Amino acid sequence: MIREKSLVAYKNKPALVIEAGEKISISLAGGEKLKVREKDIEFLHNGPCVQADVDGLFTAGSFTGNTKGIDIRGAWDLLRGTTIPLRDLAELVYGEFTVSSAWAAYGLLREGLYFTGDISAITGRDAAAVAADEERRRLKQQEQAGREAFLERLRSASLDLPGDSHFLQDVEALAYGRTEKSRTLRDLGKQETPQEAHRLLLSAGVWTPWVNPHPQRFGLSLSPARFAPAPSPRDEPRTDLTYLEAYAIDNPWSTDPDDAVSLEGDTLYVHIADPAASIFPGSPADTEAQGRGATLYLPEGAVRMLAEEALPFFALGLSATPSPALTFKLVLAEDGSIRETDIFPSLVRVTRLSYAEADATAGAVPVLAGLFRMAERNLRCRIAAGAVMIDLPETHITVHDETITISLIEPYKSADMVRECMLLAGEGVARWALQQRLFFPFVSQETGDLPTTPLPGMAGSYQLRRCMRPRTLSAKPGPHWGLGLEQYAQVTSPLRRYTDLLAHQQIRACLRGRPPLSEEEVLVALTAGEAAAAAIVQAERTSRAHWTAVYLSDKKDSQWEGIIMEKKGSRSVVMIPSLGLETQIVTKNDTASNDPLTLTLSSVKIPESEVVFVFTPLT
Repeated sequence: MIREKSLVAYKNKPALVIEAGEKISISLAGGEKLKVREKDIEFLHNGPCVQADVDGLFTAGSFTGNTKGIDIRGAWDLLRGTTIPLRDLAELVYGEFTVSSAWAAYGLLREGLYFTGDISAITGRDAAAVAADEERRRLKQQEQAGREAFLERLRSASLDLPGDSHFLQDVEALAYGRTEKSRTLRDLGKQETPQEAHRLLLSAGVWTPWVNPHPQRFGLSLSPARFAPAPSPRDEPRTDLTYLEAYAIDNPWSTDPDDAVSLEGDTLYVHIADPAASIFPGSPADTEAQGRGATLYLPEGAVRMLAEEALPFFALGLSATPSPALTFKLVLAEDGSIRETDIFPSLVRVTRLSYAEADATAGAVPVLAGLFRMAERNLRCRIAAGAVMIDLPETHITVHDETITISLIEPYKSADMVRECMLLAGEGVARWALQQRLFFPFVSQETGDLPTTPLPGMAGSYQLRRCMRPRTLSAKPGPHWGLGLEQYAQVTSPLRRYTDLLAHQQIRACLRGRPPLSEEEVLVALTAGEAAAAAIVQAERTSRAHWTAVYLSDKKDSQWEGIIMEKKGSRSVVMIPSLGLETQIVTKNDTASNDPLTLTLSSVKIPESEVVFVFTPLT
C-alpha cells in the first residue's frame, strides 16, 4: 500500500506522494501537483520523503553522496544469475536503503548497463552484453569529447584542417541543400539555413568563394549524362541538301550547334540537329534527358542534357563532312506568311559563323543578305500582330582558373535574323502538327495587361517584361501573345531542351509511319521534362547571382553606371548594364525613369548572393 510521503517514480522522474487513495496525488520537482493512477507510478521508498528531497533528486539526476568504496561492478558480478528487489540493490551497492539510495539504484536500473528487470526483480546483465555496451559508451564519450574540442576550435577560428573537415559534413550537406538540419549550426546557436551553412564554411576556410552550391540545392546533377545514344541509322534515306549554303550562327562560346539556316528563293530551310533519329521514347538516353530537362549552362561550364558522345553524332558543322539533320522547309508567300511546310531527314554541309562574323560578311554573301531581309519582314509582321519586343542588357559570365569575366552581349542583326528563322520554324511545325492530327508540345501564352502608354527606352522594356504572363506547354495549341503567333512550338534545340527532343520524336514517328505518343503520354513526358527544366532555370539564375557577388566581392566602393527602370517613391529599380544586374536603391525625388545615375558598391554577401549599391549624387 502506497503511503503519504513515499518516493515514487513518474515517467522516470522522482515524485512525492502527498495523498493516497483511489487516485494518488503526487508532487513533482518544482511543486507541480498531479493526480495519477497507481499503475502510472513505480513505488521506490516508504519515506518519509519531503519536497526538498524530490527537488534535490531531480537536480542531481542520481545518487551523488559519498561514492568512496562503492563497487557497482562488484554488485553486478554478484547479481548475475540472481534476482533481487530494488531495496536489496540499493543496500548492496550503497550500503543503505534511503530515499537517495533508492533513487540512485533506480537510476542504475534505468541506465540498463549492468542491471535489467523491474523494481521487484533485478538481475545482472550478461557479461558480453555489458562489455559491448561499455565499449559503445566509451566510444560515444570519446566522440563527444572530440566534438566539444572541435566546436571550441571552430569558435576560436583555429580549426585543424583537413582533419576537422569530417565534423562539418552536416554543414556541407545543408549548404548543398541535401538536408534541412545541421547539428553543428544548432550547437553553435546559429540558424539552420543553407546561407548560414555557406557562411560558416567560408569563414572556417573549408570552402572558398569558388564553390557554387546552387545547382545542387535544386537537386541537379553535375555529372555528365551516362547513356550515349547511337548515331543516326546509316541506311535511313536522307535528302541531299549539300548544294545549299547552310549557316550555323551563334555566340562564339557555343560548342553545341544544333540549328542552321539556308535560303533558296522564297523558301527558308531551317536545319535542326536530329537526335530523335536514334533516341526513341523510353530509351535510356531519352529517360535520362527527360530527368535533366535541359542542358545546364553555368558560368563554370555546361552540364549537357545528352551525353557528350552525342555531339559528334548530331551537332551541325563540327566537321567538314555533311551533317545529318531534320530539315524544316518553309515556303513563304510574298507577305512573308508560311504557305507550305515540309519536314524531312537531310544531309547538309554547314558553315559555322559567330554573330559578329555573320554581320560583317552579310553584304558580301547573298544568302545571308536575303535571310536578313526575310527576317526583317517577319519581325514587322509579328509586331503588326501584337508581338511584344523587349530589349534589356544581357551579359555572358565565364569562370575559369579562378578568374571571372562578365561581358556585355552585343546586339547583332544576325542574332535577330536567327531568332526570326527559329520562330518561323516553330510556327510552321505547329501548323504541320495540327494538319497531321499529332499530339505535340505546343507553347502558348495568355495576353498580358499592357500599359496604355509604355515608357520609351529601357524603362519601357522593363514595363513590358512585367506584363508578360508565364508560357504554357500543352498537347493542344493556343495563341502565343508575346510572339504574336496564332500557334507555336519549340523544335530548334533538341540537343539542349527535352521538350524539343520530344517534339522531334513525335515528328519522327509520323514520318516513319509509326504510332506517335498518345495525348496522355505527351502530357506525362511534358510535365516531367518541364519540372526538371524549371530547376535548371532557377539554378542558372542563382548561379549567375553567386558569381556576380564573387566578382564584386573585392570591389567595395567601386562605382558603376546605372539606369532607372522603375521609380516607386524614394526607391528605384536600377539596371547596371555592364553587369546585367537589376538592383533596388534609394534615389532622390528629382530622378525619373530612364535617368542615368552613378552607384557605389556598398557591400557584398556571398552566401546570400547579395550585392548592395547606394546612389552617388553628382557633386
